[in-house]
Amino acid sequence: MSDRKRLVGAVATMLLACGWSTGSLADERFPAEEAGIAEVHAAMRAGDITARSLVEHYLRRIEAYDKHGPAINAIITLNPRALERADELDRRFAEAGLTGPLHGIPVIVKDNYDTADMPTSAGSLSLKDSIPPDDAWQVRKLRAAGAIIIAKSNMYEFAFSPFETVGSRLPGHTRNPYALNRVPAGSSGGTAASIAAGFAVVGLGTDTGNSIRGPSSHNALVGIRSTLGLTSRDGIVPLYLDHDVGGPMARNVADAALVLDVIAGYDPADPVTEAARDRARDSYVSHLDPNGLRGARIGVLRQLSNRKGADPEVLQRFSRALDDLRAAGATVIDPLALAELDGLVPPVEGEQLTVWCPRFRYDLEAYLAALGERAPVRTLEAIIASGQYHPQLEADLRYFQEQAPPADNETCAQAELGRARLRDAVRALLAEHNLDALAYPTWSNPPRLIGDLNTPHGDNSQHVSPHTGFPAITVPMGYVQDGLPVGLQFVGDAFSEGRLIALAYAYEQSTRHRRSPPSAPPLD
Repeated sequence: MSDRKRLVGAVATMLLACGWSTGSLADERFPAEEAGIAEVHAAMRAGDITARSLVEHYLRRIEAYDKHGPAINAIITLNPRALERADELDRRFAEAGLTGPLHGIPVIVKDNYDTADMPTSAGSLSLKDSIPPDDAWQVRKLRAAGAIIIAKSNMYEFAFSPFETVGSRLPGHTRNPYALNRVPAGSSGGTAASIAAGFAVVGLGTDTGNSIRGPSSHNALVGIRSTLGLTSRDGIVPLYLDHDVGGPMARNVADAALVLDVIAGYDPADPVTEAARDRARDSYVSHLDPNGLRGARIGVLRQLSNRKGADPEVLQRFSRALDDLRAAGATVIDPLALAELDGLVPPVEGEQLTVWCPRFRYDLEAYLAALGERAPVRTLEAIIASGQYHPQLEADLRYFQEQAPPADNETCAQAELGRARLRDAVRALLAEHNLDALAYPTWSNPPRLIGDLNTPHGDNSQHVSPHTGFPAITVPMGYVQDGLPVGLQFVGDAFSEGRLIALAYAYEQSTRHRRSPPSAPPLD
């Protein structure tokens, strides 16, 4: 360590001991907009930054780029206690060093995660003043690991749409920082745009059918939808509880793996995590092997990659990605077909496979009941009567209001059978070809223009992972047109997260596609 860095560290320690903070990055050249967790911790150890200086830097970026400048419009609420939390962590660091794997790491969470110190609105005016009694399980785990929740991010209201990020809580659409006239996808588009634009180090999103992976793909990020049951949904405003998964969104695979390490595990408040209770596992970080593609066997689902309306440039990037996988040592089995997908991917002929249970009202009202006296409303009917929702949601809300509870709904019974059939078919395909994973573009089309809901969307994430409950990871695959990001997705069998992380990390390290968006450059 240089004399200058020793001096900076000593001064910072002295100021923190007196209750002061350093106020700004000790080294203004620190690349906070692209920094990963390891880089942040190395800079803290070197005395270049403190938790407070890092939080202040991200707050300055949010001020410069979220409501001003490019007006990305990704942030719903700033945490008024973020600096207080940073000061506490800096004092503890001065005494004993890093307090946990996420010490001092600013995190942005989607506004359907309960936070006891900020409202949780699910993007809806009807819940704008809803302060939960405690944190969501995943938020508690983050804080216990040393993270700082710096802000809550915008989302498509109640997480209904994968196509755009808009709701009644925050006026206007969230913009894609790579092209401000484009969408960041939905519904976790606020988290994706925030992390892509360098408003924090990592983020949390939720994924019912697409909403971690699609926004990550549209914003050159890594996103992990884990096995249903690996992470708790306690304290997350639900969409369909039989599909909902919360998880990490990050600028690199290593950060996503570390966050998954922190949030994975059994939670007695969420019975679905019983599946992971006795499952021994290594740290996901231990799977970060740059040679992880050597000897791998990866199957290509052309039913998804080459769907009708697929963008030719995306297919070119995918073809290059397959070449990159082969060059890194993988065997690529191309093409493969899954007959059950013909009942899911339109346009189709013949049998339709039912996999969705329209249970939103049932799950939402159970969540509202758990808020107790703090709940601003208690029923979906009350939300509809209030009129405090985005007008384009009205038809959906009224549809769900009319649906019977899952136990009495024949569609839900059919959906359980359909999901089991798809799960068996995917497992059989993986086993038949001795595959580590299936691969396809996360979306077969680039981000749409804001307001465009008619051109092909290309969302491939809806079809395999959410209905089987199997894990999936998306990693940047390059860019099309004028710098629009596209992603590569790997899907594996239940609880194969470690193997998928190894594949994604090896691909990431061999290609290095991630680059910052032009709309949010380093601050002067």
